[in-house]
Amino acid sequence: MKFIKFLLVGILFGIVLIKSEAVSWYRIYEMFRFQSFHMYGIIGTAIATGFLFLQITKKGYIKSNKGTHIVVPKKNKGLVNYIVGGIIFGLGWALVGVCPGPMYILLGTGIYSMLIVIVSALIGTFIYGVLKDKLPH
Repeated sequence: MKFIKFLLVGILFGIVLIKSEAVSWYRIYEMFRFQSFHMYGIIGTAIATGFLFLQITKKGYIKSNKGTHIVVPKKNKGLVNYIVGGIIFGLGWALVGVCPGPMYILLGTGIYSMLIVIVSALIGTFIYGVLKDKLPH
């Protein structure tokens, strides 16, 4: 029962993504072909909102659900790792036409072919977990 608020936020997030057409394969296709600003506007708004809330959280104005201060750890400055990871993520996104969050939303809307994508993502995550110690981080 204590996780009901997270379920409700997830449902609200799914509704917003569907209504904004952020899970639309056609909108994603337009984005990768540089034919429309729609998805770039959504992503830019998400980045700006995330940045704003991160700064507010660092100041201590937002606390965790347990009432404690949220500590944001320092990140590694390995720019090459982020570039390579971003390219792999972008290629997967372009190939499948969906990023990880909307996979579940599309499954919930009745697009059952997303099960193949979700299972493949889980297998890829498992393989990463096995190879993680052998990869340069």
